[in-house]
Amino acid sequence: MTDKTDSAPTKTRSFKFPTAYTILFALIALAAAASWVVPAGQYDRIESVELGQEVPVPGSYKPVEANPQGVVDVFLAPIGGFYDSDTGKARAIDVALFVLIIGGFLGVVNSTGAIEKGIARAMQRLKGHEILMIPILMALFAVGGTTIGMAEETLAFYALLIPVLIAAGYDKVVAVAVILLGAGIGVLGSTINPFATVIASNAAGIPFTDGLALRAILLVLGWTACVAYVMRYAARVKKDPSKSILADLASPVDTPSTDEVTETDSDNLSWSQFAVLGIFILTFAVMIWGVSSQGWWMDKMSALFLFAAIVVALVTWMGEEKFTGSFVSGARDLLGVALIIGIARGIVVIMDAGKITDTILFAGADLLSGLSPVGFVNVSFGIELVLSFFVPSSSGLAVLTMPIMAPLADFAQVDRSLVVTAYQSANGLVNLINPTFAVVMGALAIGGVPYNRWLRFMWPLLVLLTVLIMAGLSISVIAA
Repeated sequence: MTDKTDSAPTKTRSFKFPTAYTILFALIALAAAASWVVPAGQYDRIESVELGQEVPVPGSYKPVEANPQGVVDVFLAPIGGFYDSDTGKARAIDVALFVLIIGGFLGVVNSTGAIEKGIARAMQRLKGHEILMIPILMALFAVGGTTIGMAEETLAFYALLIPVLIAAGYDKVVAVAVILLGAGIGVLGSTINPFATVIASNAAGIPFTDGLALRAILLVLGWTACVAYVMRYAARVKKDPSKSILADLASPVDTPSTDEVTETDSDNLSWSQFAVLGIFILTFAVMIWGVSSQGWWMDKMSALFLFAAIVVALVTWMGEEKFTGSFVSGARDLLGVALIIGIARGIVVIMDAGKITDTILFAGADLLSGLSPVGFVNVSFGIELVLSFFVPSSSGLAVLTMPIMAPLADFAQVDRSLVVTAYQSANGLVNLINPTFAVVMGALAIGGVPYNRWLRFMWPLLVLLTVLIMAGLSISVIAA
């Protein structure tokens, strides 16, 4: 007689990396715990006419009464995160609503079948040259990043480009990297970005054109490194899909590869589907025009996509019931992304309420005293790396740190423009992987890329970019 105990399979528990929601809630709890042990303190603040907001006064830091954050505050922080605003930008609730309306728009468009058949047609045209999409698209997003600080705006493009790059034979990591790294390296090497370079330079008391040459060099070299890195990975995955870092995960994107697309697939577009594709492309073109030249932000962009969804419904005569059903279903698909956007900003809410943000800045400034010029600029870069984790907003970090860091640079005999470059490079670098940055977590959620897999993909590139930035800063100090 066989012992059933011996024949029963042994169940083993394997570690599963937590989801983005768990990571962010843990960081909120960690920030709240830090408010109990990190001394509370604040800088005095004065109104800056140039920036139109309050900035910290150098040398004015003083201890203040502690305001440790408790359990109730931890649960209130994600809610407060929706109403917390980036300096010069929108509240998280505005961005979250934008994402939901984009989801509704995509739901309506997808219900027509135009996207699927349009992708099949495009892949037939690109067959054998799909790899060229990577440098072209990354160059376009880098231009957006370096000029207008494109970040939240990119969330509209993931649902558009992910199916295209999947159909080209790549994986979702490539699709996310093209947008996130493209725009991100543009922000890292900002040239005229008003939300980073211009605000930081104004806060530092220098023209934003100072240091432009170094930032342009970092932009070009960084973009080249990112493109080469993504293209190398993409070619490997296309040749052997098992090389994908997502190979062991079930794909939520069911899109045919180029090898599976037939002529019959590509010849099957109706006139109404052609019209839908035209409306689809025109909507994104109008959005880019509105943001870049008309000063549009989340309210007008949301209205644009809502209007476009209604136009698609009218062109295809889909009827009110199908339209509303498709819109709500599409919005539901991006509900998780909308929630992540607010939760990510909850960390900043906790730190500000606990009065420890300025304490961290003061500790960093104290660390810089007595360093050599090369040491000063590189430690400044390191301090900005740490602060970027807690203050992912490029404009918010500029207003917080530049009034303190810029005067310290004078004592270290370092040009203030290098402090600006160190700040924006650090912020851009961290925001390629920052879990407190809603754009990163939102992009990964849309793409279905787990955070730990993104880190695995990114770490060699982060090392390379860090070496590049530090070398550029050090050479510039020595050559000055």
